[in-house]
Amino acid sequence: MRENYDFDAIELEWQKKWSDHRLFQVETNPERRKYYVLEMFPYPSGDPHMGHVKNYVIGDVVARYFTRKGFNVLHPMGYDSFGLPAENAAIKNNIHPSVWTHDKIDKMREVLKRIGISYDWRREVITCEPEYYKFTQWFFLQFYKNNLAYKKAGQVNWCPSCATVLANEQVVEGNCERCGTPVIRKMLSQWYLKITQYAEALLNDIDTLGEWPERVLAMQRNWIGRSEGAYIDFSLPDLNQSIRVFTTRPDTVFGVTFFVLAPEHPLVDELVAGTPYQDKVIKFREKISRKSDIDRMSETLDKDGMYIGKEIVNPINGEKIPIWIADYVLLEYGTGAVMAVPAHDERDYQFAVKYNLPIRQVIQPLQLDNKEKCYAGSGLMVNSGDFSGLPSEEGKRKIISYIEEKEIGKGAVTYRLRDWLISRQRYWGAPIPILYCNRCGEVPVSEKDLPVLLPKNVDFQPGGPSPLARSDEFVNTVCPICGGPAKRETDTMDTFMCSSWYFLRYCSPWTDQEPFERKDVDYWMPVNQYIGGVEHAILHLLYSRFFIKVLRDLGMINFPEPFINLFAQGMVTKGGVKMSKSKGNVVSPRDIILRYGADTVRVFILFAGPPELDMEWSDRGVEGAHRFLNRVWRTVTEVIRCEEDQRVEPDQEKIKALERMIHRTILKVDTDIRERFHFNTAISSLMELLNEIIDSHRAFSGKGIHPQEKKILITAAKTLISLLNPFVPHLTEELWRALGETSFLSASDWLTHDEEKLVENQVEIVIQINSKVRSKVTVSAGTDEKGVLQIALKDEKVQTWIDQKTLVKHIFVPDKLLNLVVR
Repeated sequence: MRENYDFDAIELEWQKKWSDHRLFQVETNPERRKYYVLEMFPYPSGDPHMGHVKNYVIGDVVARYFTRKGFNVLHPMGYDSFGLPAENAAIKNNIHPSVWTHDKIDKMREVLKRIGISYDWRREVITCEPEYYKFTQWFFLQFYKNNLAYKKAGQVNWCPSCATVLANEQVVEGNCERCGTPVIRKMLSQWYLKITQYAEALLNDIDTLGEWPERVLAMQRNWIGRSEGAYIDFSLPDLNQSIRVFTTRPDTVFGVTFFVLAPEHPLVDELVAGTPYQDKVIKFREKISRKSDIDRMSETLDKDGMYIGKEIVNPINGEKIPIWIADYVLLEYGTGAVMAVPAHDERDYQFAVKYNLPIRQVIQPLQLDNKEKCYAGSGLMVNSGDFSGLPSEEGKRKIISYIEEKEIGKGAVTYRLRDWLISRQRYWGAPIPILYCNRCGEVPVSEKDLPVLLPKNVDFQPGGPSPLARSDEFVNTVCPICGGPAKRETDTMDTFMCSSWYFLRYCSPWTDQEPFERKDVDYWMPVNQYIGGVEHAILHLLYSRFFIKVLRDLGMINFPEPFINLFAQGMVTKGGVKMSKSKGNVVSPRDIILRYGADTVRVFILFAGPPELDMEWSDRGVEGAHRFLNRVWRTVTEVIRCEEDQRVEPDQEKIKALERMIHRTILKVDTDIRERFHFNTAISSLMELLNEIIDSHRAFSGKGIHPQEKKILITAAKTLISLLNPFVPHLTEELWRALGETSFLSASDWLTHDEEKLVENQVEIVIQINSKVRSKVTVSAGTDEKGVLQIALKDEKVQTWIDQKTLVKHIFVPDKLLNLVVR
């Protein structure tokens, strides 16, 4: 056994032994219970930092725990290596994205191995490799063939800095989520996936998920945004047609005083053509193109609009109302048209006040003293013709029946969710497998010709057309149908396409004929425990759920959801802000590992607080974790080396107390890992056990250590090491061997507590004198009346209160109370 805690030598030695013995390699085995634990794989766009380490150490504790509980544990790793993060970093550093990305992958892999994560490294997945994105393209073709992928022209979010389209989910408070540049609107022809076709299933199946953070579920529900209401057709005499609106408040239709179209609505051009309003509309559109969807839909920002000189007819009462265009109505949401009811909708009210438009109350609050100028609640319908006097909820139903009977509308359910825009005008992504032929039109690439390789020799700098469009070698090809000239699609796919199925690839990473083997996916999926940041609540998690539902409907899999349980870990901060290279507050895992060791890093991260909360980096905290591990090393070493003395009497009370502490700790650590992910409190209980071992060893050593005492000390040391193992795998393997064990601790059975040994063998007796509490004494459970009285009379506090007094009698309640009556 080593004399000192040489963490570097210990950690490298045990990592090699685990690798040589293939300790974490697993295979599909229907005879064993499976457990699939997965952390969200990283963007390899920069050097690894402590935020990465926190995520993967949490997953490692879970994986190691369930392995020792007897499960067949799949714990893989890969890299989400396409997309803007890596490409932008490569551009900034003037390095090809492939070279940059693979360099960062190598550095990430090095840190993950050095920190001792229990991955089955054979299953590593890199999404920018052709053997992976071949199947990303294959999935696109399955969506395309099943009418779930389509191309259309429309207004999109455009980041001028990144020079690419952003999905709505990638716009945060009007800015690009990656670079923070204000997003503008731009008309482009783009590829979409029909996620809206699955809106109802995505919403309903939220209730079938396991342990997910409620805030994540709420974010998904809100983003999907189910609304019940009605479509109503307002007639447009000038064009001899109607415009359909959706409203959740058909009971307010008599309160419509103006009508609003999205500025981009195609009918606007027809309505203003050849009128004095035509040029004004063009200028207005230019003005609002600089606003993001978020700003345009904001409840607080000022609303802009203009009258376009036309009127439309309310089909309920025949009233003609003016048509406006306004920034707060978007073409992509609803029908691109709004019936404005300023008395009962806040945005309509703000707009009406600003432009001095009429406001007509049609819902009377039930509280007659309600003085709100814009009342959005329920009440009684007023000023609503034959419907006046109806409660608003009943009025909704009656209005819907009326418009359906008159064929001027219908009841409906709509969703806020928009189709998923996957086109990106950037280089570093999987090419979209579509060709364009003058004769045959839009042609999907044949599956046998996949992958459509991303060319290496391309000017990938942003600006102008898509980088791939600048490569004649890539663009020009042959139509597989007619043999004539064709051109390739030059947009690449959103990186979320790659991350929406990677967890399936881990199940069968070696197959090159299909994305996964059905037998492997049937065994391993769904993921039992998924771990990652809450920032992916809408994007990645929603898209992955959508992918799985499509694949199930296509008969490729037999389960409805990808992840049973989700744990969202907090960030690592320094100076109160998230670690990032741009802020200059990144702490390198390599530097800390070299100075203190991987086990110290793991303990610090796991002990710093509940893992779902953000944790502040602390050099003192790291030093404290290192001192704790040194105490473990010294204490176990002393226990191993202590000599026995048959001549002394064993301290049975101390032996029982330590045994009780052992089983309490087993229960506490098991519960904290399995039920709560409270790793910090689990480690705290192990620190308490360590203190108890030290105290017991000191007490036993004072008189000489009996063999029974040595035995319980060894048992306590083995318990400490065994329970500490998922958190501190290297040090504990070393000490496990020093304690005489020959097997890998990481593969040994998890400890179970004995309920009988949890029972407290000592009780606290309250001592009263003349019915007032004066002291307390600790005795063995079941001590009889005479024994308790003798102990009480020797207590210093009791002696003070009965000095020079006569004990008249005493009252005894076993294991609880002794009352002395004195005079």
